[in-house]
Amino acid sequence: MERTLIGDLGNHIGKTVSISGWVDVRRDHGKLVFLDIRDRSGKVQSVCLPNHAEALETAQTLRPEWVVSIEGIVNERPEKMRVEGVNGNVELEATAIAVLSQAQELPFPKDEKVNLDTLLDNRPLTLRSERERDIFAVQATIADAYRRSLTKQGFTEFQAPALTGGDAEGGAAVFKVDYFYDKTAYLATSPQLYKQIMVGAFERAFTIARIFRAEKSATTRHISELTQMDFEMGFIKDERDVMETLEQVIREVVAEVGKTHAGVFARLGTTIPKLGKAFPVLTLREAQQILGVSEAPDMEPEDERRICEWALKEHDSDFVFITRFPTTTRAFYTYEDSSEAPYSRGFDLLFRGLEINSGSQRIHNYDEMITRLETRGLDPKKFSFYLQAFKYGMPPHGGCSTGLERFTARMLELANIKEASAFPRDLNRIDTLLSVNTTDNAE
Repeated sequence: MERTLIGDLGNHIGKTVSISGWVDVRRDHGKLVFLDIRDRSGKVQSVCLPNHAEALETAQTLRPEWVVSIEGIVNERPEKMRVEGVNGNVELEATAIAVLSQAQELPFPKDEKVNLDTLLDNRPLTLRSERERDIFAVQATIADAYRRSLTKQGFTEFQAPALTGGDAEGGAAVFKVDYFYDKTAYLATSPQLYKQIMVGAFERAFTIARIFRAEKSATTRHISELTQMDFEMGFIKDERDVMETLEQVIREVVAEVGKTHAGVFARLGTTIPKLGKAFPVLTLREAQQILGVSEAPDMEPEDERRICEWALKEHDSDFVFITRFPTTTRAFYTYEDSSEAPYSRGFDLLFRGLEINSGSQRIHNYDEMITRLETRGLDPKKFSFYLQAFKYGMPPHGGCSTGLERFTARMLELANIKEASAFPRDLNRIDTLLSVNTTDNAE
C-alpha cells in the first residue's frame, strides 16, 4: 500500500491507509496500547485494540524512536477527545504494524530539557526533539523568505567561494589551508569581495554563504563556522538605500515566519518580533546620548541590549539601526564622504539586543580604493583580482550581511547562538567537546 503522510490523514477519514515514521511515545492502558507516531509532516495517535491481536502484540514491544510502518483505519475522534493542532480530530486504528528499525534505549527522554553540552554532544538524538525541529524549521523559513524577498526585488543569487587567496576583511583571524602548491589559501571570512564583483555583472546580487572566523572567542554570541546572508546593490544614493532594502527583507521574513510557525513562538515562550511603523535610525552618538554613556567608537553588548529596549518602548520595534560609526573602525571598503569625516556611511542593525547585520555604502572609485588599502597598511597587489571590478567601472553601491544563526537566535530568543546551529563549531567543539575546559557563558 502506498504511504500516506501523517499530515494528510484528515483527508482520509474512514479509509485504510499506511503510514511510516518514528515512535514518539507509547502508552499502555489496560488491554489497549496508544502510540504517538511522527513523520516529517506531523504526529498522529494510533490506537492498538485487542481485535487486531497481532498488531497489539507488536505494539507492546515498541520503544521510543523505533521506526515502523502501520496500516490502519483513519477514525474521527469523539468530540470530547479532540485536541488542538494537526490531526487533533482523528486517530489511526492500527490493523498491522511492521518494525523497520529498532532503537537502543535513549540516554534521556528525547524532549527532556538538558544543558547545552549534553544537547550538543547528543545532537543526532536531540535534533529529533520538537524544540530542536521547531528551531531549524524556523531557520529554513528565514533563509527561504530572505531569498524570495531579494529575488522579487531584482537580485540575482550567486554561489560565493569558501576558499580565498586572502582575507576578505583585511585583518580578521582566518583558517589557513595548506594545499595549493607553494601558496597559502584561507577559508573565507566573508563573501564581501565577490558580491561586489557581482555588482559589475548583475547590478544586484546576493548569496547565502558559509564563512569561517578563527577568533579565539568563547561567548554566547560567536561560533567559528556560520552562515551569512549577504546582498549588494548598485546605483545607490547612499547607505539609506541599502537600509531600506534590508528593512523590506526583514519585514517580509518576519511576516513569513509568523504565518508559517505561529505555534513555535508559543511553544518556545516568546513572541513574533515587533516591527513598528519603521525601524528607528540613530547615529552611534545619538544612541550613546540616549543611554547616557560616554562617546566610544562602538557599542558594548550591554549598550546594544539597552538601546533595543528603548526602541521597543518608544517605537514598538524590536529592530533599530545604528549609523555613522568612525571610518577607522569599519572595513577598508567602507565609503566616507569628505564632508562627513571622520564618520563612515556604515550601519549596524540590532535585533532584540544583538547586532545581526552590518552594512555600508562602499568605495566605488578605483584610485580611492587603492589609497584606502595603502592607508590601512594593506598591499593593493594582494587585492589585484578584486580591484579589476573597480578598474573597469563600478557604480555607487552598497550592501550588508545578516548572520543567519544570530537572526534565528534572536527571533526565538535563544540564550546561546550555538542553539541556532544544527552542528556548531567553536573554539572548543567539533561535534563533541575538544576539552573539558570551556567558557561557554562568557559575554
